[in-house]
Amino acid sequence: MEIWIYFTLLAAFMQAVRTAGQKQLSGKINAMATTAVRYVYALPFAWGYLWWMLDYREVAAPTLNHNFLSYALIASVTQIIGTACLVAAFQYRNFAVATSLAKTEAIQVAVVGALLFSAPLSGLGWLSVIVGVIGVLLVSKVKFTKQAVFSGEHSLSGLSYGLAAGLGLAITTLLIRESSLALNTDLMVSAAITLTFMITVQSLISLIYVVIQDKKQLPLMVKHWRLCLFVGITSVLGSIGWFTATSYQTAAYVKALGQVEFFITLALTYRIFKEKVTIAEYLGMVLIIASVVILLLWA
Repeated sequence: MEIWIYFTLLAAFMQAVRTAGQKQLSGKINAMATTAVRYVYALPFAWGYLWWMLDYREVAAPTLNHNFLSYALIASVTQIIGTACLVAAFQYRNFAVATSLAKTEAIQVAVVGALLFSAPLSGLGWLSVIVGVIGVLLVSKVKFTKQAVFSGEHSLSGLSYGLAAGLGLAITTLLIRESSLALNTDLMVSAAITLTFMITVQSLISLIYVVIQDKKQLPLMVKHWRLCLFVGITSVLGSIGWFTATSYQTAAYVKALGQVEFFITLALTYRIFKEKVTIAEYLGMVLIIASVVILLLWA
């Protein structure tokens, strides 16, 4: 198998486990603090990985050019927004459904890539988008009424946060690839540099926001350090997978293969959170996966 496939599978597994940790953590600290933990606790491991990679590949660190800085800085912000929206979605949806909505990221990567990054879709590509949208509607079970907007688990708010998470992460994925390629160096090294740069920026941004929003969250981030460390480690391992895979392969294909995360998510939904998934939600998730398979194999 090609190297990007191995890194994508690593990323999908670690992301599912990390997201489960974030769901547990979201019950102890607020959404933005939970988001900050993902970066702050991952930061030392990211720098350690970069140092090791530069030595292992025997490549000098390249200059951070204007294109890299532009792409990476924007990606840093969109990933924070996407992660915060995912954590917020857990308040409205169960673990599997919220994750499914966010994983429309694969579809949104294809759409945004076609519209903004000169990566047009074929007829089958657009078919995959339509199938995916139908899947999202089934998974969300949204009632389009005034009451539904404020109705709790099956509200439009839950749908909005889930889809916003997918969009934020889709834009991030596309920009990560552009950032890495802009360095014009060894792809393993450029992926590591992009990862470390973004996590450093994101740690600063998220910590400043937490201090401004609710500084009482800071001691809670220390109090629950074991769970925070778990989220940080799984996050950096997942990010290493995503960043490296998207450096070697087009983002839409990487995210398409990354849908194997669904199966891990379902297992965690039952075993850890004891949450049930309805037949309609199963059907919706199957359609989302089918849309990605169409995109990956035939589009």
